[in-house]
Amino acid sequence: MSSSSTSSPTDNSSHGSVALSSFGAINAVSGTNTSTQSGGVQKPFSLSELLKFEIYRYSSYSPNYLPENVLVDCPNDQTSRWSAYTNSPPQFLTLKLRRPAIVKKIKFGKFEKSHVCNIKKFRVYGGLEDDHMVLLLEGGLKNDNVPEVFNLRCLTEDGSENLPILYLKIVPLLSWGPSFNFSIWYIELHGQDDPMYTSARMKNYNTLREVEIIKLCLKHFRQQGYMSAFGALQDQTNVQLEHPLISELHKYLVRSNLSYVRSWFYNLYLQVVQGDFEKAERFIAECIDEGLMDEYLHKQDYKHSWHMKHTESEIKPGNRGGHQLVVDSKKRLIYLYGGWDGYQDLSDLWVYNIDEDEWSLLCERSELSSGPTPRSCHKMVFDPISENIFMLGRYLDNSIRTSEYIKSDFYLYDTRGRNWMQICDDTSQVGGPQLVYDHQMCMDADKRTIYVFGGKILTPRSVNATASIEPEYSGLFSYHIATNTWAQILVDCHHASASQADVMSIKSRITHCMVFHTKHRKLYIYGGQRGKEDLDEFLSYDVDTQAISVLNKEHPHHGTTAGNEAKFEPSSGYTLRATIDCERDEIYIFSVSRSACKESRIIPKGIAYFQSLSKVKDRRDIQHVDASNSFWVYSLRSHKWSRIYYCRHSGQDASSISRMNVLGASKGDEGLEPCPRYAHQLVYDDVANNHYLFGGNPGICQQQQLRLDDFWLLRLEKPKRDEILKHCRFLVRKLRYEEMARQDPLKAMQYLQNHIAAVIDHSDAEQLNNFHKLAALLFKTHDTSLDRESSVTTPALCTGAEDLETDPEMIAKHKDEMADGMAPENLSMESNESLVSSGISDAVSSPSSSTCTKRARTDGTSELKNKRAFLFNKLVQLMPPSMVQPERNLSDFVVM
Repeated sequence: MSSSSTSSPTDNSSHGSVALSSFGAINAVSGTNTSTQSGGVQKPFSLSELLKFEIYRYSSYSPNYLPENVLVDCPNDQTSRWSAYTNSPPQFLTLKLRRPAIVKKIKFGKFEKSHVCNIKKFRVYGGLEDDHMVLLLEGGLKNDNVPEVFNLRCLTEDGSENLPILYLKIVPLLSWGPSFNFSIWYIELHGQDDPMYTSARMKNYNTLREVEIIKLCLKHFRQQGYMSAFGALQDQTNVQLEHPLISELHKYLVRSNLSYVRSWFYNLYLQVVQGDFEKAERFIAECIDEGLMDEYLHKQDYKHSWHMKHTESEIKPGNRGGHQLVVDSKKRLIYLYGGWDGYQDLSDLWVYNIDEDEWSLLCERSELSSGPTPRSCHKMVFDPISENIFMLGRYLDNSIRTSEYIKSDFYLYDTRGRNWMQICDDTSQVGGPQLVYDHQMCMDADKRTIYVFGGKILTPRSVNATASIEPEYSGLFSYHIATNTWAQILVDCHHASASQADVMSIKSRITHCMVFHTKHRKLYIYGGQRGKEDLDEFLSYDVDTQAISVLNKEHPHHGTTAGNEAKFEPSSGYTLRATIDCERDEIYIFSVSRSACKESRIIPKGIAYFQSLSKVKDRRDIQHVDASNSFWVYSLRSHKWSRIYYCRHSGQDASSISRMNVLGASKGDEGLEPCPRYAHQLVYDDVANNHYLFGGNPGICQQQQLRLDDFWLLRLEKPKRDEILKHCRFLVRKLRYEEMARQDPLKAMQYLQNHIAAVIDHSDAEQLNNFHKLAALLFKTHDTSLDRESSVTTPALCTGAEDLETDPEMIAKHKDEMADGMAPENLSMESNESLVSSGISDAVSSPSSSTCTKRARTDGTSELKNKRAFLFNKLVQLMPPSMVQPERNLSDFVVM
């Protein structure tokens, strides 16, 4: 990355030395790090200004490394920093602004060279009170001398209001030297604290907090049955707990009326749970038809399915790796060129007709038709306007790297006329890149421009060359098709011209992936390697403004995984293949994990080389101990990673994948799927929203020349409305069945057979297993004392309240399973959730001694009502958050 991407938002601010004195940990240390205003000239208003702050509190400090040192920027002074006395957590530094502000950015200054005490990972919290703060940022600093600026969260959770901050707490988590203490050299805060700007934001924020407090009270009153208090508070404040439609659902499921009940020893009023399950089902169906659950469905992860393509073609492409694929979505065609078959480079050109499911050979040897010579590790792009294919780059063996032979030839294939044309025999002579491999290419059809980024530059072989010579990497280039002109946009950070002030630079790489968003007009670059360094940056480059952003710094750790993996993004340094859907604003990455692989490289004599998707890497032997495939989706709207497919493969060899009678396939939980591989290719058909994968190197030690020729289709589908409707019906009918089983087991059995079975997917093993478990309720012994007409609860019944529910799959099991992170129904569409996230407190969801006291006070039907309230809270989680009650509970804030 160039230093310009991490420069201070205030380019002309000066940082003068400030006389400071040390005080205790609780006492404030005054200071300023702002530039002075000269001549009394009023500064123009800006939404992002340098903010004044003081040191308010700190965990510890080492002698001479005082907290107030962070107020002064002295990058050449090794003592000008705060250093904690120990690296044992918690260590922190709390800052206090002079008045509440909207803080948008934080800048960390650094020492003039890398330092082991720099913080590799940290968190930043903020709030109006020093003991009540929310997370604003989780990130890390690079171990270099370049100051870094991070965006802070400055909006409330729903994004509706600005988040005022008075206290800001920095918590170091890890230093670059694991056994060294944490150090922070310099801090700047940027935002706006002008009362003319912040007063209105503070008022809106406080109003929002007041409404949330009232809603929490309303939720608590309704859950506990304090309906008089509920009505009074709602009438007086005019605050609605939820949308009227949601209240309608609550009426159908949980509504209770006050009824007079007479028994031989009691005359009392009793809350009787009424509600109507059938009306609730019809209401839910109407909500789904109106699209009220579409937002929930859109947030769900894709379901994937692999299908091996057994084409009817008499001929088809052979085994290979390091080849290239491009897709013509409009004409439903996929083109394949070249690759390495384990013994030689190839120059054949194929086309696959998606609709007819058939391969055709266009050129067996393209060099005989004025086309490119045999090659691998090249790159191709398809121009949908001219319907031409452009090809650039290749890998050359060291033995033929001579000045005469190393030329960056540039080719075009006309898919209409079916002929090749060489555009240029060496792009480096006309302002383009030198001969590269392991680069990436993208097409901007609207501006008729091709972008080429990264890759390792091939240089002529020298008899005096040594393995210690640093490799050269290529920068970012553009090629304008209409004018046939090249331009270099960004140079590599180690290029001779990178130090010039007017030259923009970037850290180039190999093994990365890159896509272009036609509407955002941005290149997105993920991962890669440079030497022995794995680059985990996720960059965006605006081709119109030349602005570079680091997405995983601005939106850190936003992601979910389908398993227990803690990492929220694909492995950055290995085989990555990326595609993009510009309509959905989604980037897809297919990754092969290297953490479970044992490597031994097969490298031709005389070649110094490290991990890239070149022919050398293609020849590498990977002994799979526990390799894995994974497929990831990054949402450009929510800035969230989702791992939707993950499968481990234990120690594969030639016999293990041939055993399935299909080379390149292995048996997973869902059937056949691709085995782990390298040097494969993946393309995306944005019309049918399908991915296609072809070939690659399985890395089998017994057969080092083995390459694959398998062809796969990957379908991704979101859950549909009919699936969520079945899921909701199952939840409603399950509860109705449980109530029925307590009173009339025969009727319950018929209901189970006729109604619950109708909403179960009998091909889903989990759903079928849960369905079978429900039958066990018919054989449980229930205490029906609460089901009698009077439903009177006596003090004697209170002592045995825990025996009212003897079925472990009921309320008690709900609580136990939730504590273990398991959903009771455990359906595929239902995410695992805790009792807190389900919106019901322990007092409401579980029978306890406190519940027994409540039963005595409310004359006992709360058990039934609590179950229905639990179901209601689960159902409203599927609705838009703006329509429903708060997720949290009033009891969450009371700690005894």
